[in-house]
Amino acid sequence: MTTPDVRVICAIGRRGQLGLDGRLPWEGNPGREYKADVARFFDLTRGHALVAGPRTIASFPDWARPERTLVAVRSHEDPQEVLSRFPGRVVFVGGGPPVWAAYARFVRHWDVTKLPYDGEADRWFDPAWMTAGA
Repeated sequence: MTTPDVRVICAIGRRGQLGLDGRLPWEGNPGREYKADVARFFDLTRGHALVAGPRTIASFPDWARPERTLVAVRSHEDPQEVLSRFPGRVVFVGGGPPVWAAYARFVRHWDVTKLPYDGEADRWFDPAWMTAGA
């Protein structure tokens, strides 16, 4: 049985901002960079599995659901067991910080886009996640 190819694709603000009040801090921003980032996310995850917390999974629009396997994970679940359900597949790990902290040691590729956002946040990207599997 082959192991899954575990990846992360995410966007952060200029200072590593990830979230604010349970949402992306730049959500709804009409800027070209923000729209391009969302389109790229949906393009790159199409046809693959995405494991994320329940709030992230619930936020997926109806039109995007049939194009990927969405799996809500909880903190009591063993990441290795969850990933074993997807042998040979590409599995993207969605945020936020608690999910990335749990799955970081399995991630083979981090695709992080830095957006021009420089406002408030209550969730931050931890660069140590990127070396947890090294």
